[in-house]
Amino acid sequence: MRNLMSSITALILAAFVGYGAAWYVGQVEGNFALLLFLATLITGLYWFAERLYFLPERRKALLALEENTAKRRTELAKMGIDKVDDNTSEAKSRIIMQPWWLDWTAGLFPVILVVFLLRSFLFEPFKIPSGSMIPTLLVNDLILVNKFHYGVRLPVLNLKVLDNNSPQRGDVMVFRYPPKPSLDYIKRVVGLPGDEVSYLNKKLSINGVPLNKSALPDFFEEDAMRYAKQFEEVTGTKHYRILNDDDRPAFIPGVDDFAFKQNCRYSSEGVVCKVPEGQYFMMGDNRDNSLDSRYWGFVPEKNIVGKAFFVWMNFGNLKRIGSIH
Repeated sequence: MRNLMSSITALILAAFVGYGAAWYVGQVEGNFALLLFLATLITGLYWFAERLYFLPERRKALLALEENTAKRRTELAKMGIDKVDDNTSEAKSRIIMQPWWLDWTAGLFPVILVVFLLRSFLFEPFKIPSGSMIPTLLVNDLILVNKFHYGVRLPVLNLKVLDNNSPQRGDVMVFRYPPKPSLDYIKRVVGLPGDEVSYLNKKLSINGVPLNKSALPDFFEEDAMRYAKQFEEVTGTKHYRILNDDDRPAFIPGVDDFAFKQNCRYSSEGVVCKVPEGQYFMMGDNRDNSLDSRYWGFVPEKNIVGKAFFVWMNFGNLKRIGSIH
């Protein structure tokens, strides 16, 4: 039995390592949520098997050894031999000790379960890979996303099972990229279901009302080694900064085909879109350097992952730690 379980466990661990290696080198498209779910499920099965079968069996073997040892001492005592070398301690340790294949599965289950629950239902860490949300979020910012702010969703399936808050204009939201749902994107919520979003000549209007936009000192982009025009934009009670690049045209080039594209009108001045029910219009704060809803369309409610709320680390700039606005 031990040899069989050892071989099975070795194959399972090899499969996990092989998948991770293939993901790392780009041979397969990784899905960490699925990987974590499977790790939780498999280690959980080992954990229950340990509690219900393997540990009781080891205890039975230990009890049998102790009974045999006691019986042997009794027999030796009848023969007048009182002093007996006790060499059973090492044997007892070997019997009760978890084999490696349980140590690497059942032993890790509590830790993996905690990570799975935290990541799936409470908070998930993300790393900002691009500059589309500059100046709000910089490349390599490590952020936390509130997974329950917009409702509780089942892991892997991302199916909502409990409502909470609805997305609001100005929220910084993580979502599954509609053209490729295996990827997570982060942008700012600009348009809610039923809104008419107008972005013409680099000015944003919602339902015909221009958003308040006031100039700030130019922002220096360290990665690009250049200055960009910086503004403060106001949506309701939310104040946040955006960038504009005077060298970029107002029209939207290279627009993809997407669901409800008929709700949008493109021109040399920009785009006007009517947001369908159950959909959201997203834009990056780095307005002229962001591939967002202007290019690939609306974000369906089912693609929502959570609300970004905190930068917990940037190893190149510790001053970045703080709340996200």
